[in-house]
Formats: sequence, C-alpha cells, structure tokens
Amino acid sequence: MHILFVCTGNICRSPLGERLTRAFADEVLGERAHDLTASSAGTEAVVGRGMDPSSAQVLVGLGGDPSGFEARQLTSAIVDEADLVLTMTRAHRRKVLEVSPRALARTFTLLEAAELLADAPTEDRSGAGDPADRGRDLVAMLTRRRALRRAADTDQDDVPDPIGRPASVHLAVGDAIAGALLPLLEECAGPHRVGSMTADVRRAS
Repeated sequence: MHILFVCTGNICRSPLGERLTRAFADEVLGERAHDLTASSAGTEAVVGRGMDPSSAQVLVGLGGDPSGFEARQLTSAIVDEADLVLTMTRAHRRKVLEVSPRALARTFTLLEAAELLADAPTEDRSGAGDPADRGRDLVAMLTRRRALRRAADTDQDDVPDPIGRPASVHLAVGDAIAGALLPLLEECAGPHRVGSMTADVRRAS
C-alpha cells in the first residue's frame, strides 16, 4: 500500500504526512513496514529543498524524521505509482486530477478521507488481510462512502498552508495532519500491530 501526499511547495504539509506514515509503519508494523509506504510531491514544488525548519521541528515532536528529505514536483508518473493520494486542499486534489484524471477514485483530501472513515459503519470496514490488502479495501470503502456524501465545496476539507507563519501555526497544522492521518493508518494496519505510535501523535488525534 503506497500513499502519496500532495501540497503546494512540498516542504511543509505533505512531507509531514509522508514522514509520519513512515514512522507509523516502522513503529507499528515492524517487519511488515514494507507493506505501508509513503511519498510526497508539490503542485508548485520548491524542488530539491529540505523541509521548512518549523514544520521539520513539528515533525520531530510527533515522532517523525525530516532528514534526507528533498521536495519534488508532482507528475503523472508519481500519481500513477500511488494506491491512495491524499491532498492537503481541494485545489491540490484538482491539480492531481489534471495531471492524472484516472486517479479520481483514489484521490481525496486528507480531511475528507478522515471524515469518510469516521462516518463509516463497522460493517463497511475491512475485517482481515495484510496491511496492503486492508489499504486497498480502505480506498474502495472511501470511494463508496464519497458517492453517498453530500457534495460540499468548503474549506473544511482543507489543511491551511503554514509557510511563513508563526511556529504556533505550524504546530496546529501538524496536529491536524497527525490527527486526521492516524486513524487511516490504523485502518490499514488492522491486527498486524507489533508496536504503537508515539504518545504525541495519539494526543494529536
């Protein structure tokens, strides 16, 4: 199961999602970490740049590692590699579909996906399978649930851009991303947990 995170510059929000997913896989899935992978890209990426220092500090506080990160530009090839695409805003979702229209069924804003999962009845959740199979079941369930959801075009589905903002804004954005993301990752992990994610991430959720 490979998740692609998308924001604008690929130096704040989407790297947070990517590196938190990697940390979750390492800590929670152990030897099965390879079943849940992540990457990120930007619609207007600051190509080659490392994470914004304020966002990197937030990531470390949430249990992730910003080292070695380099921003990259969103392309159709990058989208096509992903089983699930999670964007930070509705505008990013539209950009993804511009470069890869075939990705519609597996592209959601992060907050949209989190809400769809939270509203899903127990019988609509995956009951078995390894993290890769459970991830595919999650995408199928999100697609079904979105078809039943009342169409909305509000900023409630958007994670705001913290670039150039105070450290407190970066912290709030990091908490929002972690809080929305962790239930999705736990749905993928299912019964295959061998550890637990950091307490800081659980508080954010």
